[in-house]
Amino acid sequence: MFLDYIALGLLVFVALVIFYGIIVIHDIPYEIAKKRNHPHQDAIHVTGWISLFTLHALWPFLWIWATLWREDRGWGMTQIKQEQSDLHHDITQLNQKVQDLTEQVEQLKQSQPQQHASTKPTQSEGDA
Repeated sequence: MFLDYIALGLLVFVALVIFYGIIVIHDIPYEIAKKRNHPHQDAIHVTGWISLFTLHALWPFLWIWATLWREDRGWGMTQIKQEQSDLHHDITQLNQKVQDLTEQVEQLKQSQPQQHASTKPTQSEGDA
C-alpha cells in the first residue's frame, strides 16, 4: 500500500514537471524578445501560447522571429542598404578617378611624340 502512494506521488510529480517544463520552454522566444526589446514582444508571447495548442509547431518560427531583431541594428535591413549605398558611392568615385587617369595618360601619349620629334636628330645630320 505504501508503494502505491509513492508511485502516485512520483506520477503526479513527473506530470507537474512535464506540464510546467512545457510552459517554460514555450516562453523562451518571448524571453529572448523581451531581452532584445523586440517591437513585437506581445505578439510573440501570444503566439507562444497559441503554439501550445498546435503542439509547438509554431515554436521554431517564434524563435527565429524573436532572434531576428536586435536593438542596435533593428532588423538589419537599413544597415545593408547603407553599406550598399556606401559601396556604390565608392565605386562611382573610383570610376571617376580611373576616367581622369585615363585622360591624363592619353594627354601624355599625345604630348610625348612631339617631344621626341624635337629632340631626335634627323638622319641627314647623323650621317654627316
